[in-house]
Amino acid sequence: MNDYPRPYPYSAYSVPSLPPHAYPYGVNVAPPFLPPGSYPGITPYPSRFASWGELPLQDYGQQPLVLNINRAAKQNETFRTALWTGKHFQVTLMSIPVGEDIGLEVHPHTDQFVRIEEGQGVTQMGDTPEKLDFVQNVHDDDAVFVPAGKWHNITNTGTVPLKVYVIYAPPQHPFGTVHQTKKDAMEEERV
Repeated sequence: MNDYPRPYPYSAYSVPSLPPHAYPYGVNVAPPFLPPGSYPGITPYPSRFASWGELPLQDYGQQPLVLNINRAAKQNETFRTALWTGKHFQVTLMSIPVGEDIGLEVHPHTDQFVRIEEGQGVTQMGDTPEKLDFVQNVHDDDAVFVPAGKWHNITNTGTVPLKVYVIYAPPQHPFGTVHQTKKDAMEEERV
């Protein structure tokens, strides 16, 4: 039996209209997103503060985390910053300057997912460094899937830094990795 008076105050498939910022993901099924301090005795994870300013870009690995990955990728100014390193996969943010590339590489045991958040470029893949027979232009909102064992590179062909995030499975870089430049990354790989 329904204990609510008829007619029910809201349609069965909607909730009261609130301003867009009240719903963190724009879905009208979540409770209102309230600022820190609204729930006495509960301290939100750092990611909850991302709506009110920039999230510190550091490795939050193996902690629960919710963030706007598009915003984090665009905020990143380093060549590579590990954002989350877990037991089975890793997320890094990358900013590739105009005219530069990630660098031709291969990961024998790691699959890779690269999401372009801003800019444009060209991706190349192949079975050997001399035979990169897969060539594709990429831009905002494209995803690049790199199978383990494939040589690959992405070059920024646009007029702004290429902002991407990368998922490695399993993790490829040590926890907390930050490479300010491509040169820093190459020097660390030589060691």
